[in-house]
Amino acid sequence: QVQLVESGGGLVQAGGSLRLSCAASGKIFSINVMGWYRQAPGKQRELVASITSGGSTRYADSVKGRFTISRDNAENSVYLQMNSLKPEDTAVYYCNSGISSSRYTYSDYWGRGTQVTVSS
Repeated sequence: QVQLVESGGGLVQAGGSLRLSCAASGKIFSINVMGWYRQAPGKQRELVASITSGGSTRYADSVKGRFTISRDNAENSVYLQMNSLKPEDTAVYYCNSGISSSRYTYSDYWGRGTQVTVSS
């Protein structure tokens, strides 16, 4: 089985920074896209940022210039550096990844989420 485990959430004042980490473990043959989503209370889950195995990145307009996604393919890990945080960034942040456990399988996996709270 494959697991994604997030860490790094917490409470921070507006203008502050946090770094989220997510590590994939288990039976892993290859990892395609890794990304971060977030869900605020009463809102739909939305893409924050994603990164391919080749390093191509994609960001939500609301976080461009403030957040940076990166990954360590050797460690099966993805990171989200969040700077200049705003109260509207408050949400549960979820790690997501498309992972193959063999040459013939591919599944979409989610972490359990980590809470990020930005106070004004």
